[in-house]
Amino acid sequence: MRHIHPTALVSPEVELEDDVTVGPFSIIEGPVKIGRGTTVGAHVHIMGYTTIGQNCRIFTGAVIGSIPQDLKYRGEETYLKIGDNNTIREFVTMNPGTARGESTTVGDNNLFMANVHIAHNCTIGNHVIIANLGSLAGHVVVEDYAIIGGITGVHQFCHIGAHSITGGCSKITKDILPFIMADGHPAVPCGLNKIGLKRRSFPQEKIDLLEQAYRILFRANLNVSQAVRELEKLLPSEEISHLLRFIRNSQRGIAREGAREIDL
Repeated sequence: MRHIHPTALVSPEVELEDDVTVGPFSIIEGPVKIGRGTTVGAHVHIMGYTTIGQNCRIFTGAVIGSIPQDLKYRGEETYLKIGDNNTIREFVTMNPGTARGESTTVGDNNLFMANVHIAHNCTIGNHVIIANLGSLAGHVVVEDYAIIGGITGVHQFCHIGAHSITGGCSKITKDILPFIMADGHPAVPCGLNKIGLKRRSFPQEKIDLLEQAYRILFRANLNVSQAVRELEKLLPSEEISHLLRFIRNSQRGIAREGAREIDL
């Protein structure tokens, strides 16, 4: 059974599955679809071609599916697709894609803390955490289990690797490799994310192999091409293969130790 507060406004074309709750003064309009068990808090605005999965929690003041903050947008039909079991805290904003048929996609089991912004054409994996005031520009990709610190800005087209963690107040202008910690202005690697990997039950032999890969990439005085050739010599593993794919597919280049900009 659906539970819609009498002060909420839900347009006729909205599709709500069973056990959806809509809080006071919220507005849901357009061809929105919301899955079973999702809770929409007070003063939330959901609109456009937005699909939200099951058992999500959306808190006060979130704005989901409003048009992209992109001057190229011309009113085309674009999409925002949100998976299951996501927690979207207060005043989070999420935009759909920009050009006709394009999407912003969010996977499952993610936590978006208060005031996070997800821009057009972003792709968010599963089990991602973005802390308060984290802001993703357009076309950013965030892989599974990544953690982005609070008050962090991510440049458009950047790629944040799986199981990585970035410090609060960072400025991310290059791709952040999987499995590492990064911090700074701009953010640069500052070690392997060993604590995160242990919490996710990575065996010690895999952590040791990733530490070896980290030393090759950032401590062996090699350029990226040379480091890739050395990585290819390591024992084959899913994690090393992931690193190699990530580097080869990088559009903006990977963040490197010692590559900080000068603050003026």
